[in-house]
Amino acid sequence: MLITLASAALEISLDRGQIDDWLGSRLITAMIFVAVFGWIATVFWEVRNPAPIIDFHLLERRNFAIAGILFLIFGIGIFGTTTLIPQMLQSLYGYRAIDAGLVLGPGALVITVLAPISAQMLQRQLVSAKTLVMASFCIVAISMFVFSDMTLDVNSAHYAWNRALQGLGYGLFLVPVNLIAYSQLRPDQNNKASSLTNLFRNWGGSFGIAFITTTSERRENLHQSVLGSAPGSASQVLQQGAHSVVAQLMRFGFTSADAGSASLGIVYEQLLHQSAFLAFMDCFRVIGWLNVLALPLVLAIRKFKAQGEAPAAH
Repeated sequence: MLITLASAALEISLDRGQIDDWLGSRLITAMIFVAVFGWIATVFWEVRNPAPIIDFHLLERRNFAIAGILFLIFGIGIFGTTTLIPQMLQSLYGYRAIDAGLVLGPGALVITVLAPISAQMLQRQLVSAKTLVMASFCIVAISMFVFSDMTLDVNSAHYAWNRALQGLGYGLFLVPVNLIAYSQLRPDQNNKASSLTNLFRNWGGSFGIAFITTTSERRENLHQSVLGSAPGSASQVLQQGAHSVVAQLMRFGFTSADAGSASLGIVYEQLLHQSAFLAFMDCFRVIGWLNVLALPLVLAIRKFKAQGEAPAAH
């Protein structure tokens, strides 16, 4: 009951937070309160329960605790960017929903192909699980920084190739992180460990989507304010741009007066596009740095001897 109540409250607060202005809404404030105290009560109850549904004692194992945090970061990255990329392509580049979705395809394909290959590499002891996870976060961080350095002039191929690069990182992640998570556990603890790692991953997805929704909108407002205040009415660049738009509109039959007012609307629309684009780039940059910050955690993983295959993640 506590788990259901706390989870539902957390999901409602994350899904509706930005729409209802977070703490400006009594509903969201109440949901956050219920989620926080619900999970505190859940942890207290489960720790004292001899047969817990969620065995938080597993977090006493260093490798499992680190793997849980890595799953959280993984969830933020993959679900956050899966929300961010189509939203950006549709709103700024004019893509249809199906075309924006197809851009995500190469990443999924690379993960599907690479996951069994990484499993074989580990089984044959060609590389350690710790090394693969380290490489994974480095590759994902690089892909996020590449995303953050793009412009409005690039086409879908740039996003598809970089999504494939991100998929390369995640393809190296899934198998070794499961091996690390179960490395210090007994076989009879595997089922409860699986439920806990799934919880961390799902939490990461919820937090990632909420982060993208909130940050992109608030950073867009910030960039719009900064960009709008930078060029004054006497700005030579602004005047040249407006005159160029007016001349172009007059070629299409606009009168001088109509072209003048329409040009201001077009310039303002460009301001909104640039502000939104910069906000999306900020989101990519934050996710990239989050992956960089995960690297010290990977270094803290204790050495272990791989014994068989780790249970598959659900």
